[in-house]
Amino acid sequence: MAINNIGQMSQSFKNYETSNWSKSIELGNNFNHKSEFPELNESSGSNASFGDFLATSIAKVNDLQQDANVSMQKLASGDSKNLHETLLAVERADIAFKQMNQVRLKVIDAYKEIMKMQV
Repeated sequence: MAINNIGQMSQSFKNYETSNWSKSIELGNNFNHKSEFPELNESSGSNASFGDFLATSIAKVNDLQQDANVSMQKLASGDSKNLHETLLAVERADIAFKQMNQVRLKVIDAYKEIMKMQV
């Protein structure tokens, strides 16, 4: 199940000016955690904003989903006989999607906690 509207999401990230309402978060030396899947690791540099990091992460998850779809289509059509590679691609996409969903839930929880704060 690929994200069909990734272009729309990417365009909305580009059009949304976050500098007007929040300070840009710099990903520096404090963010050194590497995913066990190298295709999910950030490679664009250490001066990317948090919005850029989210956009690239969503794009990478979408790429994994599309790769899994292609491998399933090849297996179903008989172009590929390698069941193990297909299952690995599907599991990579599933784990990446679940991880992205958990990050989304944590961001929503953090937003709700901030909204509860009295100023």
